[in-house]
Amino acid sequence: MKSLFVVALIAGGLVGSGSLISGAQAAQPISLHARTAGELAELCGATPKEQAADAKINYCDGFAQAAVDMELQRTGDKKPFCFPSPAPSRRSTLGEFVNWVRALPEHREMSATKGLFQFLAERFPCK
Repeated sequence: MKSLFVVALIAGGLVGSGSLISGAQAAQPISLHARTAGELAELCGATPKEQAADAKINYCDGFAQAAVDMELQRTGDKKPFCFPSPAPSRRSTLGEFVNWVRALPEHREMSATKGLFQFLAERFPCK
């Protein structure tokens, strides 16, 4: 699954989670993409002080949620992973995904969705 998302930061800045990007930074568009698990992990692991951190984290959250929703719909009753009840937060799960990707170099080269689904299947196996 290829994904490309361009965020144009316009004058006035990007506001969210207490961050504001303004001035020269706001005029510079950024390009976000998550073709590999490594690229997705870098977006998911953005720290609040990074340039465009809010955009990176929002991209990560949206990408992951859409991918999971589509995979669960596609697989029907034969789910590849099963979240416990109550489910952990998306942010904590994606933080674990970041650590999983960074732990082994071969994880970085997987496609973003394959890596995400493999992590979720290992972390939340269906019993």
